[in-house]
Amino acid sequence: MNLVDATYLDAVSEADFPAAAWAALEDLTGAVVGHKLFTVMTVDMVEGLARRAYTSHPAEYPVSGTKPIHHDAWFEVVHVQRKSFIANTIADIAQIFPDYELIASLGCGSVWNLPVFLRGELVATINMLHAEGHYTKERVAAAEERLALPARLATAVAMILDGKAETAA
Repeated sequence: MNLVDATYLDAVSEADFPAAAWAALEDLTGAVVGHKLFTVMTVDMVEGLARRAYTSHPAEYPVSGTKPIHHDAWFEVVHVQRKSFIANTIADIAQIFPDYELIASLGCGSVWNLPVFLRGELVATINMLHAEGHYTKERVAAAEERLALPARLATAVAMILDGKAETAA
């Protein structure tokens, strides 16, 4: 195990509130693949709602409120196919995300949404944004292998700390 992974394990193991678990994952993803913007959306498929649980940019993307889950092309990739969603241009991002102008204003032109499944259910997406063209298929494939398990661990820890342990168990 390398120092970056050991640091992540220590940080997530010591987390005493959900944001600490997410912050540990943010640091790990930054070291592994890089990002300019990092958010976590939790997913409640029963209610059909997603909620921003963590953000690296609270002024632009505050942790608050919910938004409905739309059964669109993004949903097909992430929920149905259970794959990461990747877009590497602002034009591609604009087709899916209505806040594409804000995304571009932050210097971001590529996005990687890593789905997190626990007990067979989509419970969260880890959302990383960077400069246009950053999340190549090769870069994502290498990073996904390294980040999939840590993303599940951070999600389970955050859910336990948030009192939603029955969902994560």
